[in-house]
Amino acid sequence: MAEKRRDQRDVRGGREGAQEVGESRTSGVRDEEFRAWQALVATARRTVAEGLVVGTSGNVSVRVRDTVLVTPSGVPYDRLTPDDLTAVDLDGRQVRGTLVPTSELPMHLAVYRTTDARAVVHTHAVHATAVSTLVRELPAIHYMAGALGGPVRVAPYATYGTEELAENMLHALADRSGCLLQNHGTLTYGATLDQAYDRTAQLEWMCHLWLTASSVPGLTPTLLSDDQLRAAGERLRGYGQRE
Repeated sequence: MAEKRRDQRDVRGGREGAQEVGESRTSGVRDEEFRAWQALVATARRTVAEGLVVGTSGNVSVRVRDTVLVTPSGVPYDRLTPDDLTAVDLDGRQVRGTLVPTSELPMHLAVYRTTDARAVVHTHAVHATAVSTLVRELPAIHYMAGALGGPVRVAPYATYGTEELAENMLHALADRSGCLLQNHGTLTYGATLDQAYDRTAQLEWMCHLWLTASSVPGLTPTLLSDDQLRAAGERLRGYGQRE
């Protein structure tokens, strides 16, 4: 992996407009970006620690003004350092670092271009991925679906890293802050990394809940109505401590 990372640096070293982070500390890169990078790495490591991804199968991004910091492709999260900061602009041009950005960059950028998202988390969570192969929409098994805007849709399958997948995802995300990706995983976004991550974890939990309840022979889970989900969503908007 160390050789791979060196190769990536060599390949990307000549990218026009990219900037070595080690040098950037003396070249005016905002402290804001370094703090965001630290939070991004912590979130990416959390997805592994809590079983939402295996290895480097998921990816995380955070937006700082018009710059999008992203996890690099194929690098284990426990090996990321401050010098590995990787960022692109909203058109996908690399503006920080030399490591190749995540292959799922089209999905992340599509979210930032069309929503008010400040952070995106994509995982290959087991239960959510299993549900994505069974239904077109996660059955309304729990009111926390209201926190995502309503019933969670499944985006039709497309090859990973493609614009087709990004387009399918956007349709599934309409009026939602999370969706399932058929035979692939999950994607959620939020105003912060913590919120985006929490939505991912809640989505995986709801998928686990539905699979568990629906596996009982001879019984069918009760589901919530659209009105019940809307009421829960409105109530959840006021949930938690006030600033």
